[in-house]
Amino acid sequence: MQVSKLSDTEVLDELFRVIDDRIVNPKPGSYVTGLVNDPKGVDKVLEKVGEEATEFIIAVKNGVPARTIEEAADLQFHLLIALRVSGIDLSDLMKELCRRRR
Repeated sequence: MQVSKLSDTEVLDELFRVIDDRIVNPKPGSYVTGLVNDPKGVDKVLEKVGEEATEFIIAVKNGVPARTIEEAADLQFHLLIALRVSGIDLSDLMKELCRRRR
């Protein structure tokens, strides 16, 4: 398994760019393309956010760190997709987090 040389925030930026690209330039076989083009539309994306949030909660409750990390990554990934289909850029989220940090 190759480890990325990107910083923490660069990984999120890159992931968001890939999500955006899969939406703007649909790619057959792409998970993101398939998810956002599902007949349920945004509801399907939000179902996935809910599913991943539940799995994250259960992993935390069960006290399994490796599983918690995996589910947190899944939740973050689907949250980024939901943000993108909502027309919200990752930079908007980061600005809000910075604003709250003050």
